Parts: sequence; C-alpha cells; structure tokens
Amino acid sequence: MSKAAELANLIGNINAGGGGNNRNVIINGAMNIAQRSTSETGKGDAAGYFTCDRWRITLGSEDSSTQAGRFTMSQDSSAPSGFTNSLKIDCTTDDTSIATGERLMLLQRIEGQNLQAFAKGTTDAKPFAVSFYVKGNASATYTCELFDVDNTRQMSKTFNVTTDWTRVELTFPADTTGAFNHDTDDSLHLNIFLHAGATYNGGTLNSTSFASSTNANRASGTQTSIFDSTDRTFFITGVQLEVGQNPTEFEHEPVEKTLAKCQRYTYRINGNTSDDTMIGAGYHQATTQFRAIAHFPVTMVGHPTVTTNDADLILLRDTTSDASVTLDSTLDESEHNCGLNISGVTSTTVGEGGILRLDNTATAFIQFDAEI
Repeated sequence: MSKAAELANLIGNINAGGGGNNRNVIINGAMNIAQRSTSETGKGDAAGYFTCDRWRITLGSEDSSTQAGRFTMSQDSSAPSGFTNSLKIDCTTDDTSIATGERLMLLQRIEGQNLQAFAKGTTDAKPFAVSFYVKGNASATYTCELFDVDNTRQMSKTFNVTTDWTRVELTFPADTTGAFNHDTDDSLHLNIFLHAGATYNGGTLNSTSFASSTNANRASGTQTSIFDSTDRTFFITGVQLEVGQNPTEFEHEPVEKTLAKCQRYTYRINGNTSDDTMIGAGYHQATTQFRAIAHFPVTMVGHPTVTTNDADLILLRDTTSDASVTLDSTLDESEHNCGLNISGVTSTTVGEGGILRLDNTATAFIQFDAEI
C-alpha cells in the first residue's frame, strides 16, 4: 500500500471513529494459538472448538448435524507475508446433495463489553470494518456475516477466494437499531458460511444494511460449498474486525498477549514426553480422597468446566505416587481457580500434602473451558 493510500485509509477510519491501538476485537485472528490441537480429522458431525483458539465450528442445527460432509481442521503453516499460521479446512468426504437445513460455519463469538466502541443502537453508531486473508485450491465464493445475537439482526457480504493469498476487505454500515449488551455474554458473531442449504441461502442475500434476521437471506445462493469435492480447501488468517469505514492493516500483537486473551476462555495444560507436568498442590481430605487446587494464569470469563484423561493423572506425595487416579468432581469453581476432587488414591493420612500431575505422555491434558 502506498503512503498516500495509507494516509487516506487512516483518515477514513478516524473520520468514522476508528484507528488507534487495540482496535481489533477478534482474538487470535492470526491463528497463532492452538491449545487444544493443531489438527483434528473427521469433523462435520458436531459443533465445537477443535484447533485454533476462539474459532468455533457450527452446523445446521447448531450443535449436531446429519449432513454427510466431513473435513479436517488444522492450524497450518501456509500463510501470507507477515504471518506464520492460518486455519485450514480440508474436505475429506464430499456432500453434493445438500439438504435444506445443512450449513457449515466458521465463526468467532464476541463479548458485548468488547463491542461498545461501535455505539450500535445509538445515533452515534459506527460502521464495522472486516478484513482477512484467504486462499483455496480453486476459485470459490463464500459468505461473511455479522450476526447481532442481542437483537437478532444481521447483514452478509460475499467474498472471493483464489489459489493465491488475497486480502478481503468488507465494510458493514453503522446500525442505529439495537444496542449490544454490556456484559460477558456473546453479543456478535463473525460468521463465515462455507456450506449452506436452502434454509440459509434460499432467499435474497441481505447485503445492504442490518435488518431483523431471516434465515433464508443469510448466505448467498451462489456461494461455493466446501463439500463439493474432496479436493476443496479453505485457508484463512489475519482476521480483523474494527470500528471504521475502511479496514486498516492487521494489528499484530505479542504472542503472550494473544495467549492470555485465549486463556480467558480456555486454559489447557498439556503433557509432554520429557517429564511429568504439574497441575496443582493439595491435601488428603479423606484417607482415599485428595483435593487439589488449579490456579489459572488469567481471570477467566466465567466458571469453567473441566475435562481430562484420568489415565494420565498422577498423585505424588512424599516418596509415593498413585497413577491413574480419577477426577471425581470439581468444587468452588471461580474465574480464578478450581478445586479438584480426586479418588483412586492409596489409603493415607488425612491432611497429608501432595501434588497432582500429568503423566509424561504427549496425549495427557487437563482443560478448563469457559467458552461463551
């Protein structure tokens, strides 16, 4: 971009209320953080968070689907200049007979309190500038949607993909109807439709202004389906959503800052093959029961749920250890820490201390999940 173009871009955003630091409300837009996994196969039958943090897959009925298409989702090293990673969707089972209610969306849910700068629902409402880098195995057209959860309003725009990395820049006008709630719940979804049946693309694409949501008008009737061939791939990175009329250059941030933002929603401790990994210290509150406390590195958005593989939990005390102990329950969950009740413990003295650890295997983990 020339200096003149950069200046015009900056002025355009200042005039529309944009510009400045911390302008990107998308978290992990550069796809650098993947606490859960770097690759997951056979996806397409359930919604959820699988690889790159904060990026969710949603299907036809939100949490489940009977559609036949399947894909591998991964954090990939292919990226445009200035980036290291991208998120890749790779079709592994095609679905060329698209049922009415089918869809596949890649999305991010955004807290209402992080959206107040848009002044949505007021006379001072600001436009939304969306930008990202994409590529695929062949030319394709997909749909980008901003969906206002608090007021059930939305607007969509199509974008094109080629075999080279290209930057997509989209502007969504200000919306003076319906303010975002100022809370920790999800108020806005940035959705990428990669597959859609007539329920979502059977009408006329709502691409001019925000309006009350009509499902049939949310995706383009001419868009590509990621499931049209097992050759089909989709890569995306550098995702940014900011206040302003014109998208600005992607706002890179230190990786430790992005990680901390991601850990607000999910904190995962992974095992490694070189040594056991500490989870937390605790004590025996009964002869065969142990209670540990896991402290979080950042304040989480809410009280988390906990998942782990019991076979990889080890309790160490003095010179004795118990392998494959069991996480029975959690207690006193908060945004700051979580108590862990452990059973399967060798009989010992009440009050004796110990440390809960993960075994030295690459598959060992414990995860604290407070995703909105």
